[in-house]
Amino acid sequence: MSFSSSTLHLTVRGAAEASAWYCQAFGATELPGPVVPGGRLIHVEVRIGPLTLMLADEFPEMESFGPQHFGGTYGAVYLRTDDVDGAWQRAVGAGATVVRPLGDAFWGEREGQLLDPFGHRWGLTQRLRDVPFTELQELTTEAFAGLTA
Repeated sequence: MSFSSSTLHLTVRGAAEASAWYCQAFGATELPGPVVPGGRLIHVEVRIGPLTLMLADEFPEMESFGPQHFGGTYGAVYLRTDDVDGAWQRAVGAGATVVRPLGDAFWGEREGQLLDPFGHRWGLTQRLRDVPFTELQELTTEAFAGLTA
């Protein structure tokens, strides 16, 4: 086990299956983790480029649940890549559900969001151009003009 300053710990229903899916969909590599009696994983380390994830099975007796238990997730893990279209096709081909289609965004990224089969949301992104803050603010105001709180 090797935590880094950017390690995320995600609880999923089926950590071994999730790890295999992340390897298929995102090209991750896996470092196996310890198994408790009964077969649940305390953690399995998954590396996707510079991102390290620690995946754990649900442990209801410890109040540790994945997003499927709650009916959804509260955030997204973003992966930046040099080939977002290829990464997108690989993830969708592996069974990800499109939340927000891949497209060119006003903030200078090509991005979209997917939901993995385990309930976690993923943003895939590729830098297209740097957008100066003043331009970014103008574009944001324009894009959200009709939105009210």
